[in-house]
Amino acid sequence: MLEEAQVVTPPETEIAPRPSADKRVGPFRQILLWPVELVPTKPEAVHHDFAAVLAALEPDNPWKVLDDEFTGDPKDFQERHYNEFVTFLPPVQRFLYGSGRGKAAGSVTSESPITTFRRTDVQSVRVVLTPGAEAVVLKVAHVDLYFFFEIDIAILALELHCDDIRLADAQDVMFRLGRTHPAYWERTGVAGHCPVKVEFLAGDGHVLSVSDYENRERFLTQVCAKRAARVAEHWQFLLHPLVPHHSDQAGAPRYKQLEYYRMPQMALIAAKSGSDLTRADYIRLAFASGPGDCSELPFSQRHLEDFEERYCYDRYFGQHNEIEWPQSRYMSCGHALVVTGSADNPFFVDPNHGCLNSFRHEHFLVFLIAHFHKASLLMFSDRLTGAMSRLDANDKTAIPAFRAASRRALQTFLRFTHRYWFYSVSNQTQAHDIFALCRSHLDIDRLYDDIRQEIQEMSEFLENEAMRRQSDTMTRLTVVTTLGLIGTTVTGFLGMNILAWSDQPTPWRIEAFMAVLVPTLILTLLAIAKSRWLSDLMESLSDGTANWLPKFLRASRN
Repeated sequence: MLEEAQVVTPPETEIAPRPSADKRVGPFRQILLWPVELVPTKPEAVHHDFAAVLAALEPDNPWKVLDDEFTGDPKDFQERHYNEFVTFLPPVQRFLYGSGRGKAAGSVTSESPITTFRRTDVQSVRVVLTPGAEAVVLKVAHVDLYFFFEIDIAILALELHCDDIRLADAQDVMFRLGRTHPAYWERTGVAGHCPVKVEFLAGDGHVLSVSDYENRERFLTQVCAKRAARVAEHWQFLLHPLVPHHSDQAGAPRYKQLEYYRMPQMALIAAKSGSDLTRADYIRLAFASGPGDCSELPFSQRHLEDFEERYCYDRYFGQHNEIEWPQSRYMSCGHALVVTGSADNPFFVDPNHGCLNSFRHEHFLVFLIAHFHKASLLMFSDRLTGAMSRLDANDKTAIPAFRAASRRALQTFLRFTHRYWFYSVSNQTQAHDIFALCRSHLDIDRLYDDIRQEIQEMSEFLENEAMRRQSDTMTRLTVVTTLGLIGTTVTGFLGMNILAWSDQPTPWRIEAFMAVLVPTLILTLLAIAKSRWLSDLMESLSDGTANWLPKFLRASRN
């Protein structure tokens, strides 16, 4: 009977395709940010100009310094650059763009502390997301690398886009593409949560680099030998000539990872007509958690009770009248900032004045600043941990090295605080609120307070150590002075004219002087060498705790 039941099972009972697979979106934009820590070749320097090092690498260097919009002819200055500039508060403007002054004030300009490099050889990315799936091709808008003056941080920015894509594929690209190494491997050998293959393509379609997520042995060997995760081949290619710090490759500058192996990202989703997004779709996009059935929540209802309140910025969402930024929703969980809207709305997809323009410029800079703050604080934490791990109170050479490392950390942290640290970047409501939303989920304020407390504790330790050494030195000097009182008394006695040595011949007096000087000098050197023991002896004498003292002397301390 069971076999008959299995035979007559109708095909209609098979699992239906996901409804989200039929939805189309476009334009679709994704910007991946990869903050890395730059490792100095000379740690004793206060700051390191890695941008100058990269610019000097020739000829095998695809990166070229990108001139900003303020260095060209003012006639070519575009309105979108003006809109971007006035979005931010003056201190942030000076951070992002530098400052300019009139000729009458002396200096004409002050350069921005940010140096931007760009490479143009990578024109598109071809991604096979899952085994057996068709490749998805994304065009490359920009590949930029940001350096920050006096802060050993670099941030790679890769901007991708396409005009038409399935919602499920867009969700899968957001979930899989920005991973520096696999989390695990399936039994079939496929890297977990990673694309099957990623290819960086030149303008003529030539393959420049291919991912190696499937090469399990390479990743296992490096973790075993170096205790550091290996960066996938295509990401190493994109940062070349920068070299992973824990690899066996020669070269400089070198970098190492700071955060989770999943890169922070921004995404803009324009839903086409008839492809309205459900609450489940919004949740998957906000957390970049991958595709799924649009009618089923990816997490429990209890976990998502406050989703709209905590993760969504709905100032312009849910309105049906014609207002600015219509039907646009901004969502952030910290490592992702996602903007959704309608592809049929010209303002939302306008690349020069609409939501798309703000996403690529003002909101990109807001997201960049937030993650630069977090990366810098993680760098400070990493270096403070390294300094503490090398501290050994019993090693006399470790204290000066720790003092120098602490001084460098304090100087750099002060520069970071006064030049780069902002609680708010704009008074414009939208930019202000988006920055606050990203900061809250990244928990930047708590991290900043922790680093400041760590540096303060290190400073207090060094101050206490200096006071202890000073106190010990004063104790030694006190002992030497006390013992020197004997020599002073003797020489003073000799100079009281009791003995008529002044009438003696000069050679005789020189010999007498040397006979007193040499023992006094030896006594002083011995006192310095044994000052700690003598100090303990003097303390026991003053307290009457020495066992060899007569009983009446030991009792006199009472």
